Amino acid sequence: MKTVMRQARSYERSVQLLLLNQFTINLGFYMLMPYLAQHLSGALGLAGWAVGLVLGVRNFSQQGMFLLGGTLADRLGYKPLIVAGCLLRTVGFAALGLVDSVPALLAASAATGLAGALFNPAVRAYLAADAGERRVEAFALFNVFYQAGILLGPLVGMVLTGVDFTVTCLVSAGVFAVLSAVQIRALPARRGESAGRSSGEREGVLRQWRGVLANRPFLLFSGAMIGSYVLSFQMYLALPLEVRRLGGEGEFGTVAVALLFAASGLGTLFGQTRVTAWCAARLAPGQALAWGLTMLGAAFVPLLAASAVPVPGGGPGRWALAVGPPVLTALLLALGTMVTYPFEMDTIVRLSGDRLVATHYGLYNTLCGVGITVGNLLTGAALDAARAAGLSALPWLVLTLLGPACGAALYGLHRTGRMAAPGAAARPLPA
Repeated sequence: MKTVMRQARSYERSVQLLLLNQFTINLGFYMLMPYLAQHLSGALGLAGWAVGLVLGVRNFSQQGMFLLGGTLADRLGYKPLIVAGCLLRTVGFAALGLVDSVPALLAASAATGLAGALFNPAVRAYLAADAGERRVEAFALFNVFYQAGILLGPLVGMVLTGVDFTVTCLVSAGVFAVLSAVQIRALPARRGESAGRSSGEREGVLRQWRGVLANRPFLLFSGAMIGSYVLSFQMYLALPLEVRRLGGEGEFGTVAVALLFAASGLGTLFGQTRVTAWCAARLAPGQALAWGLTMLGAAFVPLLAASAVPVPGGGPGRWALAVGPPVLTALLLALGTMVTYPFEMDTIVRLSGDRLVATHYGLYNTLCGVGITVGNLLTGAALDAARAAGLSALPWLVLTLLGPACGAALYGLHRTGRMAAPGAAARPLPA
């Protein structure tokens, strides 16, 4: 961690503040969200469909509005969108703890989702702009701070929710309120390059969107990278389900699921900067991404191998099978993400030609969000169907093969020069 902090201090003040912002954003978010479903179904007594609707509205409002948030950031500047998103989340999180009617809960949930759509593309575009030629290293640090917030948030939330969930909501809202004030006072204004500004004119939004949608290398890259999100998001779906299936729904299952996230978060905290430095010194960005996707697929090999082992009826053998392979998979998923994430964020900037960067990030997040939704639906259905048919290895086999398939697609884009910046020579690159 000393290395991480030393690297962070080597950047200018705006980048340091953005790193701290992302840690704080995730701290406030994850101290609340893991406990929201239980509050809705338990304390408020909402039916399952209503709980799903409230949670789904948050996700839909965020994924569906990423493109709009990115476009506004490019047109109005990054700082106003970051501040607006944090202020909106302050209001939304406070409301989640104070209201109890379904319409009010839906409005609060939608506000928290829209808030994410406003500040997420803006933060990444701002970081890319101010990090300059050190973008890859900056995004590696960004992922460390990001994961630190995910790791600490649920622990703080568990303590606060033990007192009262309303306290959790108000503390989380207070975190975002303080963050908003700090950004208003300390974050410098920053604008990216957008169309028409050099000639004193400004392109219309629809024309800008058509230009982004006509960026074929960017769309091909986005399509190939969807696989990375489908694979990495199994941390939240397939792995906890597998742990619960073998370890049960009791205290052991809860502790085992917590171990998954602890392993992933701690692995990133202590390994991200070293992994990025090693890859940057030896691999081209396209090669690193291809290897990272392949590693994400290989992460499911322990679960594939474990599916061939007879499941013990109970005792230490069953516990070891419930914990060992999923935790190893979580560590390998974290390693694959460490390899891909900094180069992924950097590639989006290069493919945008440093123009309308936040809009490109917004569209990218939307496309990947749709891919995650479809991938999770298919994965969940496959897990149920495979177990009913006695073919428990099949979903793990498909996930294992998905990584190399997407990795091969990315390597093909790299070899044909389609991952170079616009205007660069469109010729095959060396392996």
